[in-house]
Amino acid sequence: MNGNINNPDEGHVSRGWPHSLWIDTTLDTNYPVLEQNIEVDTVILGGGIVGITTAILLKDAGQTVAVVEMHKIVKSVTGHTTAKVSALHGLKYHKLLRNFTEKKARVYAEANMTAIEKVASLVQQRSIDCDFKRTSAYTYTELDNNLGEIKRELEATQKLGLPTSFVVDTPLPFEIKGAVCLDNQAQFHPRKYLLALANSIPGDGSHVFENTRAFSTEEGEPCVVSTNQGDIRAKNVVLATAFPFHDTGHFYAKLYPYCFYLTGMHIKNDVPEGMYYSDDGGSHSIRNQPTDDGLLLIVGGGHHKTGQGGDTFKRYQEVEDYARERFDTKSVNYYWSTEDYSTPDMVPYIGKAPKTNHIYMATGFAGWGMTNSTVSAMLISDLILGRDNPWASFFDPSRHDIAQYGGTFMAEGINIVEQYGKEYLTSFEKMDPADLAEGEGKLIRADDKKIAAFKDDEGKIYTLSPSCVHMGCLVSWNAAERTWDCTCHGSRYNFNGEVIHGPATGDLPEEELGQ
Repeated sequence: MNGNINNPDEGHVSRGWPHSLWIDTTLDTNYPVLEQNIEVDTVILGGGIVGITTAILLKDAGQTVAVVEMHKIVKSVTGHTTAKVSALHGLKYHKLLRNFTEKKARVYAEANMTAIEKVASLVQQRSIDCDFKRTSAYTYTELDNNLGEIKRELEATQKLGLPTSFVVDTPLPFEIKGAVCLDNQAQFHPRKYLLALANSIPGDGSHVFENTRAFSTEEGEPCVVSTNQGDIRAKNVVLATAFPFHDTGHFYAKLYPYCFYLTGMHIKNDVPEGMYYSDDGGSHSIRNQPTDDGLLLIVGGGHHKTGQGGDTFKRYQEVEDYARERFDTKSVNYYWSTEDYSTPDMVPYIGKAPKTNHIYMATGFAGWGMTNSTVSAMLISDLILGRDNPWASFFDPSRHDIAQYGGTFMAEGINIVEQYGKEYLTSFEKMDPADLAEGEGKLIRADDKKIAAFKDDEGKIYTLSPSCVHMGCLVSWNAAERTWDCTCHGSRYNFNGEVIHGPATGDLPEEELGQ
C-alpha cells in the first residue's frame, strides 16, 4: 500500500488526511467489543506497545488478562512512532547525570539495553515477520558549535556503560561534524510486531477488546474498570495509556505533551543504513524502512508542545524541506505525526500509581517509546507477579525529587497557566460558521457563544465547545490532521468532537446554534 500524499514535482504536503506508514502497510484489526461484565486477573487499558507487551508477559506467566482499547489497537501513539529500538536517546545521558547520581542514571541505560534484547527474543521465539533488523544508532551534529554537546554525550554514555564511539564518517550522504555511535541497536515495523503478539492474547480466559472506552477505575479487591460497554473486575489494573486518566499523582502538572512530524519518502540515491537523531536547532530523525515499493526513507522533525505549533502544514513542510536539502527526493509517500509526553527529570513514570495498591502506570517516554515501553512491560509484570526488579525505585511514579528539576517544572507550569488564560485573551472572531471555507476549522464567536467550528469537504458544519473536557483548557485547530488539540495536557479530538487521545475520556460537547 502507498500513501502518495503529494505531487512530488510540487514538493508540498497535500491538504489531505495524514497517512502513517505503519498503519497503511498492515491490515486493520477486528477484535470484539466488550459485551458483558467480565473478571480477569489483570485489565490493561491501552492497546499499544506497553499494553500488548505487558499482556503477553503476564499471560505467559499464567495470568488471565484483558486489553481494552478505546478505538483500534496499535493505531494511536504506537501506530505513529519512528520505531527505533535503541538505547541511544539523543542527548539524554549527559543531562540525566545532572539530575541523578551515576548509579541511578546507569539504571536507565541498562534497562533500555535490556529492552532491546527482550524485543529481539520475542521476535525470535515467536518467529515474527516484522522487518526486525540490527543496525547502528547515531546522535549527530552538522554544526561546529554543537560538537561540544556530542562529546559530552559520548563521555556520559561511556561512563554509564554503553559501548559508544565517536565517529565523523557515517552512511549519511551529507557531511557531519561528529556523532555518537551505538552499534547493535535495532529497527522494526511496530504494527507487524505487535499485531503478531496480540494474536496470542485471546483465549484461555484472556481477551482483547476494541472500540471499548474506559471511563473510570475504582481501586478495591477486586478493582473495577467501568467502560461504555460494561464493567471489568480484576486484581490489578494497568494504565497503558499515554496519559494516566486515573490521575492519583497530579500528573497533569508533571507530564508535558509534545508533537513530532514525520514524512516517508523515496529518494533517487541510495537510502542510508542506520538510525539517526540530531538536535541542531530542532530535533530531526532519520531511518529507513523496507516496503513493497523499495526502501523508504523516514525523516522527522518539527517538535513542539501539543496545540501550540501554529500552522501544522508548515511543520510538515519544514521536515520535508530539511529532507530535500540533504537527499535527492523522488516522492513523498507518507506523512504523519506522533505525540508523546516528557517528564521534568527526563525519566518515565513506570510502576505502581501513587496512593494505590493495585493500579500500575507507564508514561513519559519523551519520544523513546519502543524501548521504554518494553521496560515498562517488564517492570510492571514483575511488580504484579511479586518479583523483584532492580529498576523499580528509579522509575517509581511516586518519586519526590522536584527540587532537582525545579526550572523545568516552573517553566512548564507557567506555560500551562498561559494556556488557561488564552480563553480570555484569544480573540474569537465573530462570524457565521457557514462562512468557513470547506476543510477549515476555527475558534469563533456565534450566537454570543464561543465555538470550535469546522466545515467539512461536503459543506457540513460541526460546532463544538472549545474547552477540553479533561480540565477545561482551550483547544486549538490542527489543520493537517483535522483535529482539535488541547494546548495544556495533550488531549486530542476528531473534527466532530470524538476523543481520539487522552487524558480526556469524553467527547467535546456540541454547541447548538440558532436557538
